[in-house]
Amino acid sequence: MKHLRKIVLSTVVTAVIATPVYAEKPFEDQIKARQGYYQMLKFNFGQLAAMVKGKKEYNAEQATTAANNIYSLSKLNNGMLWPKGSDNSQLDYTKAKPGIWENFPDVKEKSGNWKAAVETLAGEAGNGLGALKSSFGPVGKACKACHEEYRAK
Repeated sequence: MKHLRKIVLSTVVTAVIATPVYAEKPFEDQIKARQGYYQMLKFNFGQLAAMVKGKKEYNAEQATTAANNIYSLSKLNNGMLWPKGSDNSQLDYTKAKPGIWENFPDVKEKSGNWKAAVETLAGEAGNGLGALKSSFGPVGKACKACHEEYRAK
């Protein structure tokens, strides 16, 4: 019985001590997951950008793969990664501005524009450097439209 009491007591003490650690960074898991999502986008966009800028030789197969990866990511329902309050007004480990939740219809519209541009990119990226360049620009503009308003520098 004494042994059981010690186990229960140590478990309770550990839980009490650990609780502030978890409370220090609310939404940490969601923010890490969405940052990972954006890292995947960034990597694939980087492959395409290098081709567009002439820093990497155009390769239709690689361009198609990167564009299709971006398109696949655009299809994810990542709403769970964006809980209200997971912004930079009180958290210093995110660049998301609180305006995302204050003007959600605008965010949704911008997201729809981005998804449409990404779909075009996925269909065109493998059709030559000219097709990649013409479909890459609108995706970048769609990203910028949301980032300018809803992402801190």
